[in-house]
Amino acid sequence: MSVQLNHTIVHARDNRESAEFLAHILGLEVGAEWGPFIALELSNGVTLDFATVPAESIVTQHYAFLVSEEEFDGIFRRIKDAGLTYYADPHGKQPGEINHNDGGRGVYFMDPARHGMEVITRPYGSGGN
Repeated sequence: MSVQLNHTIVHARDNRESAEFLAHILGLEVGAEWGPFIALELSNGVTLDFATVPAESIVTQHYAFLVSEEEFDGIFRRIKDAGLTYYADPHGKQPGEINHNDGGRGVYFMDPARHGMEVITRPYGSGGN
C-alpha cells in the first residue's frame, strides 16, 4: 500500500464555525460530528477534522488547496462576497490581489481561528504545465 494522508486535526475556537466557514468558501459539505471532531472531506478522501480547543492553545497553521480554474472562480467569488481580506502572498504584503504563480492563480486568506488558507490552481514548480 502506498502512503497517503488520511486526515489531520485542525484546532479551532469553535469547530463547527471553522468547519462551516471553510466548507462554504470551498463549496463543500460539512461532515457529521464524530466525538469531538467535525470533519470536512476533500475530494481526494483526506479529511480535515476540526476540534475545539482553547484559543490560547491554537498555533497558526497553513493549509493549501489545489483546485481547478472553475473551482477557483467560485471560491474567489465567495471570498469576496464574504468581505474577507485576501492576499496574493503568504505574508500579507499584497492585499486585494491574487497571484499568477506557475501560470495559474492563487489567493491567501485567514479562517476564523487565524489559520492561513491558500487556494491555488497549479502546483508549485509546475511552470504552468
